[in-house]
Amino acid sequence: MRHYEIVFIVHPDQSEQVPAMVERYKGVIGARQGVVHRLEDWGRRQLAFPLEKIHKAHYVLMNIECDRETVTELEHSFKFSDAVLRHLIVKMPRAVTAPSPMMKEEKSKSMMERGGEAPPAATNDVTETAAAAAD
Repeated sequence: MRHYEIVFIVHPDQSEQVPAMVERYKGVIGARQGVVHRLEDWGRRQLAFPLEKIHKAHYVLMNIECDRETVTELEHSFKFSDAVLRHLIVKMPRAVTAPSPMMKEEKSKSMMERGGEAPPAATNDVTETAAAAAD
């Protein structure tokens, strides 16, 4: 089986249907003994340029491991779904499970909104390391 990264953009009027769409795609992958290694819902984002007079859309990223027939079936469902504005499927050399740069950006934005505080676990590790180095 091969590894693929899939990003698809959903029409903003269909945003509430994204979880059902993702479950349907996961079902297609699972039915053919495929595996979803990473699934990220990036939410509504500004498009770089308007698509069909639409300025915002809902983004979803999936890293999967499956056979070629499954990818063909997914691509077919993307092409004939009115809700999916664009999709991109890229073959990857290995499975990617780490958070994407988009998710890291969201995490850093949320930390800045909280006042730049580090999570309590990270603060304790730094304190313990500093205390151990002082001894």
